[in-house]
Amino acid sequence: MRDHQPINIETHLKNAVLFNELGEEEIALIAKGTREVRCDKGDTIFHRGDVCTGFHIVVFGQVKLAFTSAQGVEKIVEVVEQGQSFGEAMMFLDKPYVVSAQALSNSLLLHVSKAAVFGEMERDHGTLRKMLSSLAQRTHQLMLDVEGYSLLTGKQRIIGYLLNQVAQEGQGGTDACVDLSVAKSVIASRLNLTQEHFSRILHELSALELIRVEGRRLRIPDLERLARHQCELAASGR
Repeated sequence: MRDHQPINIETHLKNAVLFNELGEEEIALIAKGTREVRCDKGDTIFHRGDVCTGFHIVVFGQVKLAFTSAQGVEKIVEVVEQGQSFGEAMMFLDKPYVVSAQALSNSLLLHVSKAAVFGEMERDHGTLRKMLSSLAQRTHQLMLDVEGYSLLTGKQRIIGYLLNQVAQEGQGGTDACVDLSVAKSVIASRLNLTQEHFSRILHELSALELIRVEGRRLRIPDLERLARHQCELAASGR
């Protein structure tokens, strides 16, 4: 990603969920405090403990947010994809990053400076409401994650992940497929599972003919049956 043409930052800001209701004048003001960040796969965007000077929006690519334990074990907190943003909370708290961010694929990000955001919030309280809504949704998802890690089995977590991916993609009909756009090890860490446990559960679901593993694609031949199996696991506590 070393040779590239500059992009129209204003267009991409307008397409971001946080800013898609702002007018051209407001977008132009924020664009003055925004810069491109182009990353190759594996590049570190920031480390835990770095000073937060703004937040990022993913134009394309994927970014993992993670921290490493004292024992050297990495725990992936979130995988941020196209159209999503990250870093807002630390920006508002005026604290260093509590996680590290690394590109999982060649990515283009926009870094929106703290000064640009705070200036726009003073001019338009609607921007503040949208950012708070985004943070509230992320906090809610974090609470659901903690609940899942504490109360759900590995198999329930994986089935829940697959059904959630299908729902997010708006797939209809009786069958569906989920493309694993990131490595299985990344998804496993996101679900608080080892890669071996993750693979073993996929094998078990495949043996039950609830999924078919086709390389990096997981095909679900009967969505209703998979959802019913999830309910049965919950009822039996397995």
